Amino acid sequence: MRLVLTALIFASGLFFILFGLGFLLQPVETAATLGLAAANPLGSATLRADLLSFFGVAGICMMWGAWKRSGDILLVPAIMMGLAIIGRLVSAATDGAFVGFYRPILVEAAIFILLMVARNLLPHHRVQDVGE
Repeated sequence: MRLVLTALIFASGLFFILFGLGFLLQPVETAATLGLAAANPLGSATLRADLLSFFGVAGICMMWGAWKRSGDILLVPAIMMGLAIIGRLVSAATDGAFVGFYRPILVEAAIFILLMVARNLLPHHRVQDVGE
């Protein structure tokens, strides 16, 4: 079970890093896959910086946590996925749902669940022990 979880997380992390690098090297084309567009050079710079950071940090933490078999490190991308889900739900509530709006939420929820299950199965610190 642990081997399968860590392999899934490692592979997902690698995908996240490669996707983030897509924003660095080809921001316009990669952004189009998510329904985003840069209106000017500031938009391209924002796509490069923000989305590379999001996917890069999530991917690095996923790969590092899987490699080290450390549940603590997996909390970082789990929190990022949780916040992404919240952002999407707020957007659906305020802007209205669109056809297929649930698909990215399902992906993020699946990754969130995978990370939280792995966090509980892999070695980690108890909350009570943090800071001591």
